Amino acid sequence: MNLLTLAIDVGGSSIKAILLDNTGAKVSARSQILTPHPATPDAIVSILTSLISTHSTCDRISIGFPSVVENGVTRGAINLHPDWDGFPLLQVLQSKCDQPIRIANDADVQGCGAIVGHGVELAITLGTGFGSSLFFDGKLLPNLELGQHIFIGSETYEDRLGQPALEQVGVQVWNKRLLEAIASLYKLFNYDKLYIGGGNARLISVDLPARVAIVSNDLGLSGGLALWNY
Repeated sequence: MNLLTLAIDVGGSSIKAILLDNTGAKVSARSQILTPHPATPDAIVSILTSLISTHSTCDRISIGFPSVVENGVTRGAINLHPDWDGFPLLQVLQSKCDQPIRIANDADVQGCGAIVGHGVELAITLGTGFGSSLFFDGKLLPNLELGQHIFIGSETYEDRLGQPALEQVGVQVWNKRLLEAIASLYKLFNYDKLYIGGGNARLISVDLPARVAIVSNDLGLSGGLALWNY
């Protein structure tokens, strides 16, 4: 059966959606809506229900969300709004539509789309914040929040490489910081492959080490298919 999956990627700057078939082929054009500010649960849920209604032919829904997600409950989406801490997003959305829904951390979804399924694979996303996901032989360790851990001094990876830091220090310094982060992450995980995605990956201008690759930001959508394999 060729099930149609509505893949949605919720970000700090925009919310993207596309309809995909079982092979990952695009069945609809990609839509993109600016993330409202303030990005409260009511505001985001309104957009998500509208997107679902617009793509009513879908059989199932995958959502990447910029927060730890435990059993459909969001835990502290710091780049959106404080009210997301403990919000039952899956329950709320499921009460508004008939299609089955799966929700995961957005970096987990991107990683699902990037990995090949062998060895230790790490994915990071560079955007409003700093997302991360870790896999071993294709198995996801969910809700890895590297971005909130100390990197240098008292600053976290997100403090050093998130959008506010990029705007403050500029692209050249930000690229230097990225190389420092890559070296640190290799010592920590001894990964076989590191994938770098997110909207700001396009700004990378330095030569990357072996085992590191830039991947398309569209994997934040196409990776939603892999959520149905877990």
